[in-house]
Amino acid sequence: MDNFFTHITVLQSLGTAFGVTQVLLARNNNIHNYLFGITSILIGIWVLYQSKLYADIILHLYYLVMSIYGWFYWKFGIQKEETPISYANTTERITAMGIVLLCFALMCFWLVFYTNSDVPIWDAAVSAFAWAGMWLMAKRKMENWIYLNISNIVAIPLLFYKELYIYAGLTIFLFIVGTSGYFKWRKIITYDTGRQTARA
Repeated sequence: MDNFFTHITVLQSLGTAFGVTQVLLARNNNIHNYLFGITSILIGIWVLYQSKLYADIILHLYYLVMSIYGWFYWKFGIQKEETPISYANTTERITAMGIVLLCFALMCFWLVFYTNSDVPIWDAAVSAFAWAGMWLMAKRKMENWIYLNISNIVAIPLLFYKELYIYAGLTIFLFIVGTSGYFKWRKIITYDTGRQTARA
């Protein structure tokens, strides 16, 4: 049992290191954040499986897909040019909320009736907001930080409850960086808008 917890702790530490690098790069609007994120995701899937946080495993698989999509979208965009940061439009805001509601309902149903999860509601809530946040992040939308931080707020006590203390610490850090990232991106948008206005 001691070897098991040592193994999990080492993996958490390694995944955390990659996760911290990823979120700092994302805060600075650096496309290479996705490379570190993918590595952290793969490590996290194994740790979460051992801890029976099944909705989070599905979430991490979604992270993996969205990270690959996000890397290509950030780099090439729709017009094969790098996609700038922007605010979500009405359709994108409605889509994001739809992702939250649909994901929460599906995850709750699956966790309650088809798994041995002892925290189905909380696990589903973490996943639902994170799914929407990652979709917005891949689109390079400002609102991604809001959705991801709601997910982080729910996840922190859940991870402490599951005794995943390193991941709980990482999530606290992610919440702080997420808040900072929102204001950092807002400055970038303001600066880019100012340059465009000056050119006009």
